[in-house]
Amino acid sequence: MTRPPFEVADIIRAHGDRFVETHGAWLTAQHHRVRRAIARCRTAALGGHLDRCAHCAHRAISYNSCRNRHCPKCLTHARDQWLAERQQELLPVGYHHVVFTLPHELSWLALQNKQVVYDLLFRASAATLLEVAADAKHLGAAIGFVSVLHTWGQTLLHHPHVHCVIPVGGLSLDRTHWVHPRYPFFLPVKVLSRVFRGKFVAGLKRAFRLGRLAFSGRLQPLSEAPAFRAFLRRLFRHDWVVYAKPPFGGPAHVLQYLARYTHRVAISNQRILNVARQDVQEESTQKFDCRDRHGSPLTAVSIVLPLKGDGVVLTDSRSWWDAHTSDRARPGGGASSLAADPAGRQGRDVHREPYDDRF
Repeated sequence: MTRPPFEVADIIRAHGDRFVETHGAWLTAQHHRVRRAIARCRTAALGGHLDRCAHCAHRAISYNSCRNRHCPKCLTHARDQWLAERQQELLPVGYHHVVFTLPHELSWLALQNKQVVYDLLFRASAATLLEVAADAKHLGAAIGFVSVLHTWGQTLLHHPHVHCVIPVGGLSLDRTHWVHPRYPFFLPVKVLSRVFRGKFVAGLKRAFRLGRLAFSGRLQPLSEAPAFRAFLRRLFRHDWVVYAKPPFGGPAHVLQYLARYTHRVAISNQRILNVARQDVQEESTQKFDCRDRHGSPLTAVSIVLPLKGDGVVLTDSRSWWDAHTSDRARPGGGASSLAADPAGRQGRDVHREPYDDRF
């Protein structure tokens, strides 16, 4: 494969230190580890080895890779290894794809409380699927699934959502036979949406009560209980997005699809079209344009680095850094579909939105 003209590592090496000086207050230890790994990948800083041709005696130095899961150059091996492990967990049935999305009102809260909010997103979506599937009105079975977190969307803006890949059907609650779904899209999305909203808001209330949420900047007023309760009430004014896609073609398609999400960064080296310095209104900026995954240029997501003195400001910088450091994959109810349902869930009315604090 031809080396792309521009790499993420080039931009980090050129402007990373000044970016940290300007925005170090909100960068986490993980951000710093990823930045250093990408900057040092396949350079002398990580060492290397000497290759020698057995025929012509030509020698060449190959530098070691960082093997960081967020590095655009180190995804292939990890992806192949992950695919081999998941191959053994697939069932010989069809698979559905369901996406749970957080409303944009929660974007800044998620950015300031990544661990709490993203973990709650996993737990609330998983509990929703298990509960609705266990209800005899919809499926009456115990299911399993794999959940994959994405914190960014096609335009590289902050857009937290979880992709769930679910076998078509589940094991009967008495563990004696396989139960086939009665709906074209596995489970009713309106029911999933309302139960998911109730569980997630309940989780936020519990996190607030336990003092696990941080509020700074524009969110500081929400640190007061009355203001936070009013904020939560606004979340019930509209339906939350739960999207069910058509079934996959088969187990092989499932793995190929999941690999695109579990081993992919927002801006790969091949997506960068141009890196150029601009002088606009007496302000110098560093800009790079990128393409979408289909190959079309995305001028709307051109990323600008204003250069002010010794500092570098990255437009939508939190979303861009999070896109390289926040994606996760997690099995829900077990990696296969033979997951037992937690006791006590299957008898509840899934049309209600219970303030469930158990997770």
